Amino acid sequence: MAERTEQRLEDRVPELEQLERVGLFTRREIRAVLRKASALEYKIQRRALRKEDFINYIQYEINLLELIKKRRARIGYSFKKDEIENSILHRVHSLFNRATGKWKEDIQLWLSHVAFCKQWNAKHQLSKVFSSMLAIHPNKPALWIMAAKWEMETQLSSESARHLFLRALRFHPECPKLYQEYFRMELMHAEKQRKEKKEFEQAKMDLGEFNYSEEILNGEMARIIYRDAAQKIKGVEFHLAVLSIAKLFDFTQDLQKEILESLQTKYADDPLTWDYMARRELEMGSLQSAEHTTKQMKVSEMTQREERCCAVFEEAVRAVPREDMWKCYITFCLERYNRKTNSEELKQKRLERTLSVFNKAHEASLLPEALYKQWLQLLLESNLFEKATEVAEAATKRFSLSVETWQIRLRVLIQLKSDSVTQCFEEAVKLIKSKVCGTLPLWTLWVEWSEGTNSKEDTEALYQRSLHATTPAESVTMKEKYLDWTYRNGGYKKVKRVFTSLCENRPFSLDFFRKMIQIEKEQESCKMLHLREYYERALREFGSTDSDLWLDYIKEELSHPQGKPENCGSIHWRAMKMLQGDLVEDFVSKYTLLQTGHL
Repeated sequence: MAERTEQRLEDRVPELEQLERVGLFTRREIRAVLRKASALEYKIQRRALRKEDFINYIQYEINLLELIKKRRARIGYSFKKDEIENSILHRVHSLFNRATGKWKEDIQLWLSHVAFCKQWNAKHQLSKVFSSMLAIHPNKPALWIMAAKWEMETQLSSESARHLFLRALRFHPECPKLYQEYFRMELMHAEKQRKEKKEFEQAKMDLGEFNYSEEILNGEMARIIYRDAAQKIKGVEFHLAVLSIAKLFDFTQDLQKEILESLQTKYADDPLTWDYMARRELEMGSLQSAEHTTKQMKVSEMTQREERCCAVFEEAVRAVPREDMWKCYITFCLERYNRKTNSEELKQKRLERTLSVFNKAHEASLLPEALYKQWLQLLLESNLFEKATEVAEAATKRFSLSVETWQIRLRVLIQLKSDSVTQCFEEAVKLIKSKVCGTLPLWTLWVEWSEGTNSKEDTEALYQRSLHATTPAESVTMKEKYLDWTYRNGGYKKVKRVFTSLCENRPFSLDFFRKMIQIEKEQESCKMLHLREYYERALREFGSTDSDLWLDYIKEELSHPQGKPENCGSIHWRAMKMLQGDLVEDFVSKYTLLQTGHL
């Protein structure tokens, strides 16, 4: 092993001598490079190889290449690249090859090698890397696409790219992304050939020796790929994806027409088909000359386009009366409404249209629950408060067991300072009390509203009621909120009484006890006797699962004027007995730091 390492280091000597001779590095720097290289080389020759050692070595060599590049630019020296850079590049490729050979499954390692080859324009090497990588990872379509794109865009070889796509499809015969990118590649190839042919024609060159097939020039290869894919891949999304690719090329009108007809035939009942057909109306160009259009004409034209879209959507919701169809229609209306425009007339038209579509979907009982929130927001922004109240009530009738819908309705009523807030809360908790997901969000909203609106007595009664009305797990949050509110509104004596009363019913949270400990510490006459009581109560509940609680208790005994440091030994002993698993080790290490004054 030592001999091999020495040999590798000796192989570096010529390049290092060149670096010094041409003035890129000093003698001292050369020695430093040699020392570092020696350390890195020994690490990758050990019996137990580590991936990190290879990565560090590769990174060091890349940094060295970058430094040489900067030094060359600074002194304006561009010779001897074969003896210097090529030697380092060869070594980096060799390191990558060893690493990927050892850790074949590490995709990131392969991709790092690919990136390195691209950065240093090592085309021959990159071809080999792609070949090895795909042999080991044929199950990853993204890698096939990356390799094919490189062949097409960098190597300018559509034949190699086609070959890679065909091999990839043998492994992944139903992968939409592979078909899409293969489809795109064939159209790019056709476009490239069309440009070449046009340039030759303009130069009046004889095209006899060039074989330009009319079929390929018209994108016939892409059509074959599409037809083949359409038999294997189901769903509107794929058709829409290839259609959007075809639209990028100006010679694919016939192909676009075929895809569109297939879409309308096979997926006439799919909302996404209708959504696409409707949105197409926006793209339909104006017949008027752009030079002579006034602002008013532009607004008028945009209004007409949007109305044509809506006409298609209206037809769609009649043909496919489903929630997801209405959702497409409403999403379109909201997108248009949220677009910036200087025309108040257009903005108003968009608002009226959006509110009208919301209303129609609601009346058809096909407005999805999630969209009621956006509808109400729009109504409130438009100061249509009466309509907002009416819609909120209708939403809770339709989704009577949805906590979120009740919350939305209640927030509307609270915002409008309605007299029926309490009545609505009562109705909500009565209806949802048996629901599995619980009523905590409603009770939280109720007490928060009550704190700012009702008397202290009413709010306290509401807190106490919430403790019985929520599930045991939810009551934990209500206890914390109740404790906090009591201290803010009733002071120390009152919060102590409430804390003692709440301690009679489990469960609790650790924050519940920590809050009470914090309250005690805020008092001028903070009593260690009370702190002990709170810590002991907390430890009964959380002593086996929280090592920090024991440590805080010990710190309190050590730092409080009324503390008893002699108690620390017995607290430590109890902690060691109660804590579970790894927490004992955690506690011991922190306790040691505490004793040495480092915690």
